[in-house]
Amino acid sequence: MSAALADARTTTGHQEYVTFRLAGQWLGIPVMVVQEVLVAMQIACVPLAPDAIAGFLNLRGQIVTALDLRTTLRMPPREPGAAIMNVVVRHDGELFAFMVDEVGDVLSVDAADVAPPPPTLDSRWRSACLGIIRQEAGLLLVLNVHDVLRLDPPPP
Repeated sequence: MSAALADARTTTGHQEYVTFRLAGQWLGIPVMVVQEVLVAMQIACVPLAPDAIAGFLNLRGQIVTALDLRTTLRMPPREPGAAIMNVVVRHDGELFAFMVDEVGDVLSVDAADVAPPPPTLDSRWRSACLGIIRQEAGLLLVLNVHDVLRLDPPPP
């Protein structure tokens, strides 16, 4: 069990997560790190940036680094012209926009219902996953924003 998950379980009875879909998989991140959700915005490309860095977007005068989570998590690329939304998170005083396929609801769950990631989960996913929540519609993987931002870029 990760220290963050252990802390979450001992500090409060309920946790809230902003949910979003990526390549058919529902994921969540703690609502406390989410600043806002945006529809697709114009992104300025950054020459020589790693593939996961889609570019920068201008959020009311503040420059935000846009990350393509499909690339970061080594998921299949989205179809050209597919809808994109941005989940803007704050980490260490910086803003990052996670490019996702669809944003869902805020999910409130009992902290005891968040299971640790199974050891059979791919090591890349396991290193970025706080836990798993079983739902009627399937599993929701809870991501640790700090660890997602620290993942090595995928090979070219």
